[in-house]
Amino acid sequence: MQDGNIAGQSFFFVGVGGSGMMPLAMILAGRGASVAGSDRGLDQGRVPAKFADLEAKGVRLFPQDGSGIVSPDQIVVASAAVEATVADIVAANRLGCRRMSRAELNAALFNASGLPIGVAGTSGKSTVTGMIARILHDAGLDPTVMNGAVMKDFAGADRPFASALVGAGDPYVSEVDESDGSIALYAPRVAVLNNVSLDHKTLEELNVLFGDFIAKAGHAIVNAGNPDAAALAMRLPRDRVTTFALNGEADLTPTDIVEEPFAVSFTLRDARMRLNVPGKHNVANALAAIGAALAAGVPFDAAGAAIARYTGLKRRFDLIGEAGGVAVIDDFGHNPDKIAATLATLHAFAGRLLVLFQPHGYGPLKSMRKELVDTFAQGLRADDLLVLPDPVYQGGTVNREVTSGDIVNDFLIGGGNARHIPERAAAAAHLVANARPGDRIVVMGARDDTLPLLAADMVAQLGARDSVA
Repeated sequence: MQDGNIAGQSFFFVGVGGSGMMPLAMILAGRGASVAGSDRGLDQGRVPAKFADLEAKGVRLFPQDGSGIVSPDQIVVASAAVEATVADIVAANRLGCRRMSRAELNAALFNASGLPIGVAGTSGKSTVTGMIARILHDAGLDPTVMNGAVMKDFAGADRPFASALVGAGDPYVSEVDESDGSIALYAPRVAVLNNVSLDHKTLEELNVLFGDFIAKAGHAIVNAGNPDAAALAMRLPRDRVTTFALNGEADLTPTDIVEEPFAVSFTLRDARMRLNVPGKHNVANALAAIGAALAAGVPFDAAGAAIARYTGLKRRFDLIGEAGGVAVIDDFGHNPDKIAATLATLHAFAGRLLVLFQPHGYGPLKSMRKELVDTFAQGLRADDLLVLPDPVYQGGTVNREVTSGDIVNDFLIGGGNARHIPERAAAAAHLVANARPGDRIVVMGARDDTLPLLAADMVAQLGARDSVA
């Protein structure tokens, strides 16, 4: 793996349906590797279309019972969170298979590429990665792209889960994760730093990780509107940094921002641009992507034209449907920054918000308890409604010290309007029952790829409710 040459090698992914694992499996299969995998979701019958898409791309699927690991030549890819007692890991240890984490494998491919472009930051990574992918693809650079979300620009009937591109060009574009420290494995030629804010680690830890990441790059694109990111950029030679910001002094600064319910336009360097995704935060994401494209050698005019063709990601402010005058939006918001950006975008226009927020684990609830409550308190209005089901749980041991009920109680003490309804289907039904024309229902959460199905079901429930009425 040192040279990134994986053709003919054999890989087995434990948890192949994960948002970080699936695109890697697609890239390896597309480059001629033998790829197989298992997934708890496959065994439970969740989202069968996703696994059918993997099989269509040549990935062989097995139950998570050890039956797919049959040779010591297989490289077994699994996250550290996978318990040693899982049958696949037991089989891998018995056979002496080489083990790699998802990040180790991705970093090996990334570092071996001709033009590694890494996208870091607490929020916006997947969107900026998708925007860069669109620009480089349209510029004819044929990039390979590793994204944690499905890129609508490249999705179709033959590839409904297009979270990866397999290209023959030099660029390898990937979001990089700071939550487990694996960002340290990556050696980018072009590095993007969107922002530094609280998520999985303390700000002190994040500043060290992000600072080291951009210091390794030949050129860094940094959000000067974020105080911590701006301070990190100041440590680098000026000719190795392109800054961007929505306001203030920066190399890339927009003017005349005009928001629409599902779009936003702005002027940059005398060129008028319109994005098919909403919100000022997406203007910042577009600036980051354009900066990265310029560093990769794409002309400004070409980058601007391509960004206008970007259509977004699934689960990023994704309008699922509308019935009875109520829009249902599916969103990946799960940390304070992401949630705040979505709420601000929605409240730029009239209409009540009904929010179903499914926490992505008990650990994040404990570490972000105050910040989550503060974010909802600041982002929701008096007539909005927040409903929390219990956190997503897909097996394994877990500390339930802080619960959804605790978040709701904290929010109620502050004067907010919220309910804890443990069962998710009941929480959704409650919002449907309370929705009225002009409302927007927002489904928020991460680490659960059945949330879009829930959102679609809510649209159907709204339609059925109104047909009966």
